[in-house]
Amino acid sequence: MRGEGRGRVGAAALLAAAVGGCVSANDDDSAVPPPEPLVVVTFNTGTTEGLPHEAAPDDGYGDEQAAISDAWYGDGLAWSPVVEDARAWFAETPADIVGFQEVFWSGECPGIPGDFHPGWVCDGWSDGDPTVAQTVLGAGWQVACHAGKPDKCVAVRRAVGTIVGCDDALCLDALDGAEVEGCGSGSRVGRARVALVDGGELTVVHVHGSSGLSADDKACREAQFRLVFEDLGDGEPAANGDRNVVLGDFNTDPGRFLGTDASAAYLAGVADGSEYAFHTEVGPDATPTYAGLANIDHVLSDGFVGDCWHAGIDGREAVSDAVYFDHVPAVCALEPR
Repeated sequence: MRGEGRGRVGAAALLAAAVGGCVSANDDDSAVPPPEPLVVVTFNTGTTEGLPHEAAPDDGYGDEQAAISDAWYGDGLAWSPVVEDARAWFAETPADIVGFQEVFWSGECPGIPGDFHPGWVCDGWSDGDPTVAQTVLGAGWQVACHAGKPDKCVAVRRAVGTIVGCDDALCLDALDGAEVEGCGSGSRVGRARVALVDGGELTVVHVHGSSGLSADDKACREAQFRLVFEDLGDGEPAANGDRNVVLGDFNTDPGRFLGTDASAAYLAGVADGSEYAFHTEVGPDATPTYAGLANIDHVLSDGFVGDCWHAGIDGREAVSDAVYFDHVPAVCALEPR
């Protein structure tokens, strides 16, 4: 895969070039190939009972499985055939940094009755085995998760960099974050400082905004977004690096919901009034990537340019043929401005 062979001319070289650094050998620019883009993926891997499972009766996942998922697996990625589909998709999709939302945390398997293990990732799972996030990514990755939220994680390919403060392949409760009072438990914002292999550092902020349409839901989301761009609780925003990539499921559409959702208006205002720009498409005419209605999964940054594509949209191959996911991943190739 492309990401494995980045060598010394990778993400950090991109950052160096952006601030006047030189990545050529012996001052001969032609001697070194141009650095590859940094490929960033955000993927809400969850499912829901409300999908038309009867539309694909041969995929093995129907209303019965959907009910089990909802009751025991938190509607996270846990149905083994789809986990395998996701593993195959990542094997074919170059990625350097991944943000996962609603990925099932395998540590919950001991509390799920054995009758509900066959067909699911808990079947045969033992403590110490790879988690779902590790399984779909394969070897050569580090995974770190939000405080109190093991279903929300950032993964970094070791060939590109390592997560500061995470010494193992999997680090729970490892991302800097904060809990918004009255908006559920755990942190819906997680910050990873990535020490790049070639030198330098990149700050990655992962977001899973509160869902819902009530006034309280919207207020929670806005408060979470303010953690990212204003103050995480220590006087600095979560996105406090020299260069920042912010990604995740924001659970609002900053192009369509401006008049009805203050959190959407806040997010749009960040892009309009700062160095931040969306890489994912935003606007009333953007091709919907969620439920055919909206765009709520986004990647934005304050120092890169680049575009994104979405699995299963505009002719791109879907992650799975099963009627399972209610989101699709965004894949963004980023280069310094």
